[in-house]
Amino acid sequence: MTGAPDRRADARPLAGLRVVTTANALPAAIFGLQCADAGAEVWLLERPGGSRLRTSAAWEFWARGQRSVECDLTRADARDRARALIARSDVFVDNWAPGVADRLGLGADDLCAANPRLVHARISAFGDDTRFAAAEGWEASVMAVMGGPQGFASLTGRPGPAFVSTPYASVAAAHIALQGVLGALVERTRSGRGQRVEATLARSLIAYDTWMWLVHVLTERYNQAFNVTSAMDTETLVPNTPMFFRLLVGLSRDGEWLQFSQTTDRLWHAFLRACDLDPDDPAVLALENAEDPAVRVAFWETLLAAVRRRTAAEWSAVFDADPNVWADVYRGGPATLEHPQLVADGRVGRSASGTRVPAGLALARDWTVDPGLAPPALDHDAAALDALLATAVDPAPADADPGDAPVLDGVTIVELGSFYAAPFGATLLAELGARVVKIETGAGDAIRHLMPFPELSGIKVLQGKESVLLDLADPEGHAVLLDLVRDADVVLQTFRGGVVDRLGAGPDALLAVNPDLVYVSAPGYGEGPPCGAKPAFAPTMGAASGMAVRNVGGAERVPSDPDLDLVTVKRTAMRLASGASSPANADGVAALGVGTALALGILGRVRHGTGTVLRTSMLSTVAHALVDTSVPGPGATTPAPDPDLLGLGPWHRLYETADGWVMVTVERPAARAVLAERLGVDPDAADPAAVMAAAFLGAPATDWEAALVPLGVAVVAVSSVGLDRTFALGAIADELGLRTDAEHATFDTYPRATEFVRFSRSRSVLGNAPLCGQDTDRVRAEIAARRAAP
Repeated sequence: MTGAPDRRADARPLAGLRVVTTANALPAAIFGLQCADAGAEVWLLERPGGSRLRTSAAWEFWARGQRSVECDLTRADARDRARALIARSDVFVDNWAPGVADRLGLGADDLCAANPRLVHARISAFGDDTRFAAAEGWEASVMAVMGGPQGFASLTGRPGPAFVSTPYASVAAAHIALQGVLGALVERTRSGRGQRVEATLARSLIAYDTWMWLVHVLTERYNQAFNVTSAMDTETLVPNTPMFFRLLVGLSRDGEWLQFSQTTDRLWHAFLRACDLDPDDPAVLALENAEDPAVRVAFWETLLAAVRRRTAAEWSAVFDADPNVWADVYRGGPATLEHPQLVADGRVGRSASGTRVPAGLALARDWTVDPGLAPPALDHDAAALDALLATAVDPAPADADPGDAPVLDGVTIVELGSFYAAPFGATLLAELGARVVKIETGAGDAIRHLMPFPELSGIKVLQGKESVLLDLADPEGHAVLLDLVRDADVVLQTFRGGVVDRLGAGPDALLAVNPDLVYVSAPGYGEGPPCGAKPAFAPTMGAASGMAVRNVGGAERVPSDPDLDLVTVKRTAMRLASGASSPANADGVAALGVGTALALGILGRVRHGTGTVLRTSMLSTVAHALVDTSVPGPGATTPAPDPDLLGLGPWHRLYETADGWVMVTVERPAARAVLAERLGVDPDAADPAAVMAAAFLGAPATDWEAALVPLGVAVVAVSSVGLDRTFALGAIADELGLRTDAEHATFDTYPRATEFVRFSRSRSVLGNAPLCGQDTDRVRAEIAARRAAP
């Protein structure tokens, strides 16, 4: 890693940098929050009357510690002020609709020409040159086109897709764009020049699929040998796979819904013993794989009955007695921020109004985030802007060819961990050019072995990495790790609390070897009690964080009567399981947060010349993503969808058509008028949904989309398959440029995602996934050569 460090007193990674955002949509708000928390001076360019997000209860969280300027950009003088502010800034985030910036004279080419050091971030729904560009780019539109509603169809008892409440695409796009910008700022320390960074909601959404798209590719390729089986049949109430039992959802005797987490054999056997079943009995172990559906149903009922024999408190005593048995409670709304692990770790604070809010995304050894910083009043900083504009613009860098090297060229990350939730964060940075050396032990990362086809389940998270097989409990293996760390820039560890210290790989041990190291710890819950040593998987975090309850429509849609009949218990358990672990889930959210924490640490090291320790967790990162339903006020909470999970209202919901479904996201009055005329409804009617529903039955979904999207009316056809199949086999993935080919030793040529973030100048690196330990000899030889060097 190169660049001249700036050893300033403020150790925050972005201290001294100025960021300007359009402040009009959730991705820009998340981007601005993370920049402000990391020390940047963040300016919000707000439209007359203020950002539409100001009415949200989460506004004081999203906008804490930032500055506001009210700008009517239809006026020439306001545009001049905006251009002058951006000319004095390091980063500009354009989250406007396609074409808006150019029409205002604030396009990327003009802004970058005026400020060659500017890093310009563009976040759009589908991209600025697609057939969807003319319409409003709402989260729900992207989810519909990409298969989200069909993937969540099991959340509702009616036929058809379900509205997706969690803003997966917006969260992903914010983090992907931010990682690109942080990388571009690292590159700027070498070249002196900025560049353009581009992310889309559609492309970013692909981050959530761990391996299912490859399962579909596999079944298409070898349809005689493999088929895709859903974990459960929500119509017949029949469980279909062993993982359904190992990730059991059950109701306690006192009416608490519990999400168990027993994916490995060791954990599963402990859970069976807790249910008074003998894991040493082959007949018991065979039940999860029984071919007869009736046997699987009977086994499910046995487990549900075992859960109902204890209260939640009695189950808690079991968890205390045996750390291999664990379940978390399904929380929802503000209860998320009352989770005892978040409180114990100091990941919850009080906002300026005294409301409980998340603290920073990462807890840092050398700097803090103040959750009590107030959001700005609208146009509060107009006078400060006047003063700023009276200062000189920084001189342009020397006119030299900066080249196309990846933004993180020369950065080395050593990864200690397994599965997806944190390691995929390092995968994202490998695309930005970082060298990621993954340390594996024994048979390798367990994610390699979760599917019946060799290596398939680990391909995505391993792409672009080097695999080194070491026994860290052996002195020789540990010595090799220390040699790697001496020359590394970053270490990422993802194990449960206490594991890395027992392996001699905790922050104190490794920073003693390399004081300039950035050490990022990203376990599931945290590192200490009460839950740091507990197993954490996507469904566990989906339950603990409130994600599952949000997806099923809110806590009021989750019956909790201890005397519920068995059929209701089964149906509710299946709905909660789907809400916690459907195609977009907590694993992806956590990985995106880890990628951002890694990038912040790298930029801080480059700018300030010192290492640090950053601590994030799967639970805290998901809590950040759900803040608009977990923060109670002031302001309005995000509305819940209707009981049928169709949407948020007549102009923002799913409708059935003559063939397929459409997602309507029409918020602008002009677009509503066009749609109302087409459907024969009064755009000002209190509830035109019934008339609209009848009208949409008059034509197929694709016809509605073809007729209305070019007119700027966001009515899109809903993919008839889920997110994983849409990417694996759907034409839309190729139309939007989301796929390319890759190679793997066991899977030959397969489709993979293209780069998540695109740069105007720097190239990305789309590396292949290694087999376990394939780079061990080469890396050991490199270490030996360094030792032998004079």
